Amino acid sequence: MEPVHAQGVLAIYQCGIDEGNATFEATAPTWAAFDAAKLPDHRFAAVDESGKVLGWVAAATVSDRCAYAGVVEHSVYVAPGARGRGVARALLEALIASTEAAGVWTIQCGVFPENTASLALHERAGFRVIGTRERIGRHHGTWRDVVLLERRSPRIS
Repeated sequence: MEPVHAQGVLAIYQCGIDEGNATFEATAPTWAAFDAAKLPDHRFAAVDESGKVLGWVAAATVSDRCAYAGVVEHSVYVAPGARGRGVARALLEALIASTEAAGVWTIQCGVFPENTASLALHERAGFRVIGTRERIGRHHGTWRDVVLLERRSPRIS
């Protein structure tokens, strides 16, 4: 993912926000804020032949504490017209490869339980449900649960 992808990445992020089951965020951040929050070696954009962004995945640190040095949290978003074509799976595979090469032993994420497509995608990619954070935050005036998932690297012990 490079700055040239910024407009497409943020538009897809905003689309996910607008659909209502992707994040607690109300608006996509600026590119500067997004760029500063995501690890440069663990973010990827899927683009078509014309360079149009179809989806993206990005990871961020979970904590500055040294005990969590090998744990990241990620987000994956796909444009509505590109869904069901393996874009998200390819993005997750790229993220898994990059994090394992860097010694990251756990990738985690939180997913609204209503986002069944994301839950199924993550399960197919080797993530497991750790639990549900019940009523963890308000979203448009309604308390929402978040399913916590993680993928532990089988190669890093």
